[in-house]
Amino acid sequence: MSSVGLGTMGAAPGAAPGLLDKERTIAGPGFNRWLVPPAALAIHLCIGMAYGFSVFWLPLSKALGIKEAIKCGPEVGFIAELFTTTCDWKISTLGWMYTLFFVFLGCSAALWGGWLERAGPRKAGVVSAVCWCGGMLISALGIHLHQFWLMILGSGVIGGIGLGLGYISPVSTLIKWFPDRRGMATGMAIMGFGGGAMIGSPLAAELMKTFATPTDVGVTQTFIVMALVYFVFMLGGAFGYRVPPTGWKPAGWVPKAADTSNAMITQRHVHVKKVWGIPQFWLVWIVLCMNVSAGIGVIGMASPMLQEVFGGSLIGVAKKFGELDKAQLTAIAGVAAGFTALLSLFNIGGRFFWASLSDKLGRKMTYVVFFVLGGVCYASMPGSAAAGSMLLFVGAVCIILSMYGGGFATVPAYLADLFGTQMVGAIHGRLLTAWATAGILGPVVVNYMRDYQLGLGIPREQVYNQTMYILVGMLVIGLICNLLIRPVADKWFMSEAELAEEKRLAHERAAAAEVGSGQGAGGTTSPAVVALAWLAVGVPLAWGVYKTLISASKFFN
Repeated sequence: MSSVGLGTMGAAPGAAPGLLDKERTIAGPGFNRWLVPPAALAIHLCIGMAYGFSVFWLPLSKALGIKEAIKCGPEVGFIAELFTTTCDWKISTLGWMYTLFFVFLGCSAALWGGWLERAGPRKAGVVSAVCWCGGMLISALGIHLHQFWLMILGSGVIGGIGLGLGYISPVSTLIKWFPDRRGMATGMAIMGFGGGAMIGSPLAAELMKTFATPTDVGVTQTFIVMALVYFVFMLGGAFGYRVPPTGWKPAGWVPKAADTSNAMITQRHVHVKKVWGIPQFWLVWIVLCMNVSAGIGVIGMASPMLQEVFGGSLIGVAKKFGELDKAQLTAIAGVAAGFTALLSLFNIGGRFFWASLSDKLGRKMTYVVFFVLGGVCYASMPGSAAAGSMLLFVGAVCIILSMYGGGFATVPAYLADLFGTQMVGAIHGRLLTAWATAGILGPVVVNYMRDYQLGLGIPREQVYNQTMYILVGMLVIGLICNLLIRPVADKWFMSEAELAEEKRLAHERAAAAEVGSGQGAGGTTSPAVVALAWLAVGVPLAWGVYKTLISASKFFN
């Protein structure tokens, strides 16, 4: 179904708006805008479990054999593995679900971003919940029947569509509620996507332990329970969304339209259908792609990279990686797991920190910092590795990961600055194709360069050196493109008549009262309601951070 077709769905002319229609979400006088970020977090913390799906790979690779995997014979290729019921899936096969998550996230966000702007965040949030949680239930059936194609369809395809819609559902709304703090607002929501695995991974591990029996690894039941829990949270988030009336501004805030230092922040609006032809869009596309490619490549190889570079020194043994025995390898793997947990904390923290800082520095300057500081960090890693300085090496990777997360959280505000707020969610959806591209480019560069270096006989502790310099080159490309970004030319903006028509199609109203008595979200918000909303998302997030800190402590021990 096209975005145009989806955009026509809604209440019939003259009919009362339905429960999911955008008109029912227009906030009335006295609504507290601080209720919107926890609604966004409720959805992002659930779909963010996509980052943590690897917790299922090992148990699923032994779904039939339970204690030891029943390996498929050489005659069972990838296609046959989708349907076989006689042997276990390989971890490399299971990894395709992870790839499909982000491919379909980018594609669905690009395809249906325009529909989302007109349908509103509540309807998009409900559709996201149905797709993400319904996909997990289909996957649970696939595990029960041992049919991997059902897992691909459920979580990979349908779940991936839910990821895309859920990811962009709050962007436009938050930017309109926080025109004075665009970066901070989107940083709060997108922080949740980075933090989803911090909650979901330990939760899944506990559930699998509870449901496991001598004849079952417990993943089917875990999928069902998590799908139901996530569905409740995501619906709560979707129904918590409110959109501001047209023209709403925070009390006392005045846009600095005449300030020449804010020339990069437009007060006009670009239609999403025009962005493919605008040079600035493609420059931002490359900026995001280069930042994410470099970061995602390191994320995927962080654990083996630390083990291979520092070897026995991680546990106080003066041996290289290839000289360690099985017990020592197990010990350094535990240290590396703590390192990975530490990186996840910097990933989530960077999303809020850098996006909030961009409100002060400006989006363009924030990305200059990403590329210059990131380039220095990547370039320093071969030297710190050769010197045996684990502190400098780990510090560089942590800073890189904070800027990886910060790049995701800052870019929606960058788009709003350049293209206006009317269709920023749809434009952000188009931009996420850069993420899908980076999800392939980054890991390919890092993994294939590692294999190539090993094939040349280069020692394991040195195989990442050339890769770091290649990643520096990517950041230089991103820096150049960022410096080339200028304010968008007048010809690309909507005229007053075009903007009025788009607002009509988006069912915008100047006030909730315009859609009928009682159908808006009126009434003064109680501070207790705001506190409860933040507690609902804050408590699970705090638990996830606590569990992650325990894992990270293994690195310091």
